[in-house]
Amino acid sequence: MDSKNAYAYLTTEEAKQLCMHFGLPDYLRIELAVFKIIGVLVLVLPVRQGYLKEWAYAGFAITVISGFIAHLASGDSLLSALSAIVGLALLLTSYFSFHKINKC
Repeated sequence: MDSKNAYAYLTTEEAKQLCMHFGLPDYLRIELAVFKIIGVLVLVLPVRQGYLKEWAYAGFAITVISGFIAHLASGDSLLSALSAIVGLALLLTSYFSFHKINKC
């Protein structure tokens, strides 16, 4: 869920192959990369409050959950899909930490 990952979506053959494996059109890979870059920028900007950060977190959550489902639906093992669950745990940790910091 970082900009390095989004850049890889745009530049690597592995990302193209993964989207093909999931049965996704190639343009979706590019859209995901663009929105991931925007989402990272929104999250790292020093704005303490705002609905944009909430939308960025929601977008990343949807992406990670969709990735988990895509792995399972394409016949991958649960172990392969586990990386998405780890990503979701990290995302939720970030989300709740952000809210705890901004509550004070």
